[in-house]
Amino acid sequence: MYFRIRLFLISLLFIPAIVFAGGIQFSSQDLAGKEHKLSDYKGKWVIVNYWATWCPPCLDEIPELVEFHEAHNKSDAKINALVLGVNYENVDDTYLKSFVEEYFISYPILKADLNRTPPFGRVHGLPTTFVISPDGKLVETKIGTVDMEWLESVIKPKAKLTSVKK
Repeated sequence: MYFRIRLFLISLLFIPAIVFAGGIQFSSQDLAGKEHKLSDYKGKWVIVNYWATWCPPCLDEIPELVEFHEAHNKSDAKINALVLGVNYENVDDTYLKSFVEEYFISYPILKADLNRTPPFGRVHGLPTTFVISPDGKLVETKIGTVDMEWLESVIKPKAKLTSVKK
């Protein structure tokens, strides 16, 4: 028991989450050079998906992420949410832009800083998806593919709780 507690406490040192005003601080540039900050999306559910062009499971989930983003990134959507794709590899921007066009990716694609641990926690495998609540808190992490059904099953119960608290 003591060993488990000690191991848990040590692991906290290696999972940096920069918290400010109840949320996680995160920013990155998209392929056009525009800065995206998590705080810009306060009030929305944010799906942060770490992926790579060489990763077959990542490619499999792209259509689901596009569908989710397009269905929920509207002001009149029941669940107000968006997807941020974070490319987790060292590739040329020209190649990545071409890849995004080829796969019809409609959500913002950001470039990961491979020299820093993401503020949500380590990426132990690709794809890895982090679900961030409208108040900027990490509510779910999944290593492996996600689909629209899974994303909605995570968000809907928590969205109801959030609306009840208001």
